[in-house]
Amino acid sequence: MSDLSPELISQISSRLLHEAQAAAGGGAPELAALLPAMNQQIPHDAPASLASHAASPVASATPMTANIPGLHTLPNSTAVRKLPEQLNLDPLTIPGLAASPGLAAPNQELNPEGLRGFVQRVQSTHWQNPAGLCTEPAVRFPVHGAPTGVSSVNLAGIPASRPLDIPTIRKDFPILHQLVHGKPLVWFDNAATTQKPQSVIDTLSHYYTHDNSNIHRAAHTLAARSTDAYEKARETVQQFLGAGSVNEIIFVRGTTEGINLVAQTYGRKFLQPGDEIILSTLEHHANIVPWQQVAREKGAVIRVIPVNDRGEIMLEEYQSLLGPRTRLVSLTHASNSLGTLVPIQEMIQMAKRYNARVLIDGAQTVAHTPVNVQQLDCDFFVFSGHKIFGPTGIGAVFAKSELQEIMPPWQGGGNMIRHVTFEETTFAGPPAKFEAGTPNIADAVGLGAALEYVTRLGLSNIAKYEHELLEYATHGLSQVPGVRLVGLARDKVGVVSFVLPGKKTEEIGRLLDLEGIAVRAGHHCSQPSLRRFGLDATVRASFAFYNTKQEIDHLVTAIRRIQTA
Repeated sequence: MSDLSPELISQISSRLLHEAQAAAGGGAPELAALLPAMNQQIPHDAPASLASHAASPVASATPMTANIPGLHTLPNSTAVRKLPEQLNLDPLTIPGLAASPGLAAPNQELNPEGLRGFVQRVQSTHWQNPAGLCTEPAVRFPVHGAPTGVSSVNLAGIPASRPLDIPTIRKDFPILHQLVHGKPLVWFDNAATTQKPQSVIDTLSHYYTHDNSNIHRAAHTLAARSTDAYEKARETVQQFLGAGSVNEIIFVRGTTEGINLVAQTYGRKFLQPGDEIILSTLEHHANIVPWQQVAREKGAVIRVIPVNDRGEIMLEEYQSLLGPRTRLVSLTHASNSLGTLVPIQEMIQMAKRYNARVLIDGAQTVAHTPVNVQQLDCDFFVFSGHKIFGPTGIGAVFAKSELQEIMPPWQGGGNMIRHVTFEETTFAGPPAKFEAGTPNIADAVGLGAALEYVTRLGLSNIAKYEHELLEYATHGLSQVPGVRLVGLARDKVGVVSFVLPGKKTEEIGRLLDLEGIAVRAGHHCSQPSLRRFGLDATVRASFAFYNTKQEIDHLVTAIRRIQTA
């Protein structure tokens, strides 16, 4: 492919402006500012027709498509590089730029998919008002396959409220395009783990191919790039959760390790005999066992919030459990076994009246509904990367800065120290003092790519679509004779649990696998919640935005066959 031509530059610039003006009647000043900059940069020896073409806001009337010719590299042109300057963006965050930290701007390459996606996004944009205000805080455009260090551009003026293009989204997930037992794979085990988009796979491959190094101390170039990529991922998590400071984000292996970190640091230091820890019946074992261990050691007492027959938290009972001895409330945001969405905003406010600290297990919501930890006012929020289309073995803890300052280190080793002698050790500040040893650098970078992918789709869009899937599946399964649906809360994420009388859940899971359908059959590491309904196990189908109603039809048809067999 050839370099980006002056003609194509002018076509892109005029098309961007034309689309914005046509949609908003000239009310998109951010994009309008691009045209003069691009006009000025057309080479002096370019045909005069190019300049006049670019100057016309109605030029290039034929819509630009993904088949933009010659879109490869732009070695020395400042035409496109003036884009961020006009939008008050970081010069290294042009959509589609594949740049490494410290790389001089003239040598940056242009990723075709990034710019094509940017053009297409502008074409499909419906501007909300002259100021370009959007329906969500920001839309971030990932740079697919770009070297680490520059991963997205944040354009707050482009709205994200648009239907999800599911066929196109499914193309981003290569694992979905396979046969299992001769049948197309249907992945309905998303509450256990999610599949990975190609952009995450490419990010991991690029890191190991080009940037692999230990971080923070070495003087060489790869160490600098690796460090930048790792810390950029931390910034991405901060922005995704709405945390006030990047230092409030601690990388861990996942939700389980995150809860254990809080229990073994904050819990061991501040819990006293007779203090009370409040959990709910809906908790995953990972939000029960760590608190049992620290409670036994410290003499604290665990109190449990019951749920009603629909699987919903009983707020009146919760209120009665709160009191002067309540030190910590640790709640799942959504039940992994039932799908119940817990009213954590209200429950956090109730706990704060007693000066209790609150931890939220966000493993089952972070990929499905918007989260802002500052608005929630939780003290801790934990999640796993593999639940949100990222790598396994990586997750994050949000912990308020003032709490990190008083929490002791958890593990000892390199990276978390300032000075070591045989007599005494002084520790680094947060978050480093909680990240002993070589961290999971590559998967942290991959997590950043996953969060950017999800943000590009828009969590509000995701939540709406997945709710449609949930309602469709609930109705379909309810029409199968004998099916007992377990957990019918009014507010749920995309999880449907059920049993078939006379059929073992493990056998149902095996028979569904023969149909290419992957579900979870068992207790889902949430035995107390199932025991509340007199059950030891259920079949659980859990949905993500790459699932379809046609796949749900396949599930319902298969269950009908199993039920009558």
